[in-house]
Amino acid sequence: MTHVLHSMPADACDCHIHVYDLERYPITQATPVSPPSAPWSSHLRQRRALGMARSIIVQAMGYGFDNRCAMEALAASEGSARAVIAMRPGTSERELARLDAAGVAGVRFMMVPGSGNIMTWDMLAAIAGRIAGSGWHINLQLDGRDLPEYESLLLAQPCPIVIDHVGKFLEPVPASHPGFESLCRLLDTGRFWVKLSAVYETSKVGAPHYEDVGALATALAHSYPERCLWASNWPHPGQMTRPDDAGLLHLLDRWAPSTAVRNRILSANPAALYRYP
Repeated sequence: MTHVLHSMPADACDCHIHVYDLERYPITQATPVSPPSAPWSSHLRQRRALGMARSIIVQAMGYGFDNRCAMEALAASEGSARAVIAMRPGTSERELARLDAAGVAGVRFMMVPGSGNIMTWDMLAAIAGRIAGSGWHINLQLDGRDLPEYESLLLAQPCPIVIDHVGKFLEPVPASHPGFESLCRLLDTGRFWVKLSAVYETSKVGAPHYEDVGALATALAHSYPERCLWASNWPHPGQMTRPDDAGLLHLLDRWAPSTAVRNRILSANPAALYRYP
């Protein structure tokens, strides 16, 4: 499919990608899917094709607490990337300082059942307290239908929190659903962000427009343009057929109410959250 994309803003950022160097860094953690080979060099080709200049490398759960693959890609990015890692609560202050200087910006909590989870809910407050002073954030993926259950816990944390994949409602829901209303209340605080990404993972309608999940993405882009981020979720682990990255980016043209909002989501918002100069 051919997509006519708008010109990209300077320093546009793909806010959620994974790297897998399976020969040098074999998967160590049991996961429900076998990831594809996806080294940093391959992502750079994909990034250039989309007209992006920046990337957020999110720790692949198959690597558990071993962040070496992500950190190697971060170093190779020469400042164009940031990383979201897995981290134990007892990590030393010296190690936190080293990671911060290298470009780490957050800690990933993958809380979708059966997803190779290594973080637990009882780690959240301890991790949030450790990273708040560094300006890092918690990157949280959960079934959005569970947000009301965890809303009070999330509101109590001292650091920003980023919610993955339009809330990652494992069954698409209407905007009137309590889970989506909880997501909106979190965004109302100005301390939460949401990624408009990976709609293909939960949509029941499917390509090319994923209208069921797309309706939620549209509502978020219209009501919270200053809290939204865009991401490809490259290389789309778990998908038998990889979605078209240009097509996913083109969806933002449908969701965003204006070019100014689209550009804010692609550039200004990630620059602020991920502490780019």
